[in-house]
Amino acid sequence: MRIDKFLKNSRLIKRRSVAKDACDQGRVFINDKVAKAGTDVKVGDTVRVEFGNSSISLRVLKLSESCKKEDAQTMYEMI
Repeated sequence: MRIDKFLKNSRLIKRRSVAKDACDQGRVFINDKVAKAGTDVKVGDTVRVEFGNSSISLRVLKLSESCKKEDAQTMYEMI
């Protein structure tokens, strides 16, 4: 699954276009490497997203093409 789609489906970023912009600006990392919007993410990968002064680190637990709001937090665990 593409990283921009994962960020949108997991509700970490509200819109896919915003997730794509974050990737293009070099604020998204997969396993400590800068990720482009089309980079594939796999179960077990470590993802870090930088928001201004703060950052979020998480581990991918499952991938889902679509999910409900209640199930979105089961896609990852915070590190």
